[in-house]
Amino acid sequence: MRKLHSNNYVFSIALIAALGGLLFGYDTAVISGAEQSVQIYLIDNLGLSSFVHGLTVSSALIGCIIGGLLSGFFSNNFGRRNSLIIAATLFFISALGSAYPEFLFFEVDNPTIGLLVMFNFYRIIGGIGVGIASATAPTYIGEIAPQGIRGTLVSWYQFAVIFGQLVVYFVNWGIASGQSTAWVNDIGWRYMFASEVIPALLFFVLLFYVPETPRYLASKNREREALGILSRINGSKEKAKEVLSDINESLASRDSTGRLFSFGKTVVVVGIMLSIFQQFVGINVALYYAPRIFESMGAGGNASMLQTVIMGVVNVGFTVIAIRKVDKWGRKPLLMVGSIGMAIGMFGVALLAQNEVFGLWTLFFIIIYTASFMMSWGPICWVLLSEIFPNKIRGQAMAIAVAAQWAANFFISSTYPAMIDISGGLTYGFYGLMSVISAIFVWKMVPETKGRSLEQLENLWRKGRKEPLTSVEASNR
Repeated sequence: MRKLHSNNYVFSIALIAALGGLLFGYDTAVISGAEQSVQIYLIDNLGLSSFVHGLTVSSALIGCIIGGLLSGFFSNNFGRRNSLIIAATLFFISALGSAYPEFLFFEVDNPTIGLLVMFNFYRIIGGIGVGIASATAPTYIGEIAPQGIRGTLVSWYQFAVIFGQLVVYFVNWGIASGQSTAWVNDIGWRYMFASEVIPALLFFVLLFYVPETPRYLASKNREREALGILSRINGSKEKAKEVLSDINESLASRDSTGRLFSFGKTVVVVGIMLSIFQQFVGINVALYYAPRIFESMGAGGNASMLQTVIMGVVNVGFTVIAIRKVDKWGRKPLLMVGSIGMAIGMFGVALLAQNEVFGLWTLFFIIIYTASFMMSWGPICWVLLSEIFPNKIRGQAMAIAVAAQWAANFFISSTYPAMIDISGGLTYGFYGLMSVISAIFVWKMVPETKGRSLEQLENLWRKGRKEPLTSVEASNR
């Protein structure tokens, strides 16, 4: 009964932290339903280019980069939980500001360059919240979770991201359903952005009911608090003392000065490249521009919104597969299978686009692509990022990896409109090629991490070594 109680406790606090992922998904995907209305109101009325449109759709990603970079500072100085509280506050401000960017300084229905800047400012504020949450929430869950279920619990974070995207697809569809295009372009898009206030407030309130992570507390010499939390997590004080001893040994290790490259460059480079590949395969193009893609392939009006909802439902289902299998099959097999599936999906879309063959086949290949991503690179990338960095450098290394991820996201998302104007076939073919290269990278460079504690995983890396240790080498240390 005690073990069941401890698991319920871990599940509840991991679920609350995962709401940061829900808001991540909600904030980044809400633009999919509103971007065409924003284009009409703030881009077309001002006579601006498709490049400016791409920057506006992707402006939140600038904030994500900033938030990712700041996350290490906030996480190390204010704690994991307080960093998430800051992120929740930023989500709330962004939701209201994006819905009504005219507040105080501008007039409604009088678009100006200043109003465009203010809209992007509020989107960037939300992006900073996303950047902080995207680095801190997986770290929080990874540091709280026992090793046997760590992969599953961190995968909840990605499930929350996808669930947040699915929720906002339904919200956007519900707002637009039965309404005229003119109404959506006039007021409906504002309701889409404002709807984020509800999950932001829920996240903010619930965070006051979760503890700080024991690894952060131990790093600040708050061992009594760390031991108390570890006791509740592990179900016994004896096991808690054993885990705390391993944490303290890791923090006191002479092998690391706490500087970024004190465990060698390979672990940092692998983390950065995982982040970059997760974006260069083009997933957020499919998520941000989903209704527009389906419209370009033959689905008009609400049908494009409905196909987007179908895609979201499939995404949730395949994320569940990753959650159930990540601690059984391991991280590498799921990543490699997912890369192959993504390549098949994107090359299929590229072939259809190049030959101007539209219709349900497009939906079929996009679903293959997104489903493959959701059962692999979506959740597993976050699992690995929460695991591979040693305790002493986790905050700063995670910050750099997440900032690199958002920089790659911004590059891919902002260049999509211009690329698609040149060639749809080549654009989607590029994402397919990146999927192939990502499989090779995982095969050659990424170690398997399942079944080990965070402290044991530090032995996978040796300072100055170009390759990670094999599992045999690690077990002999």
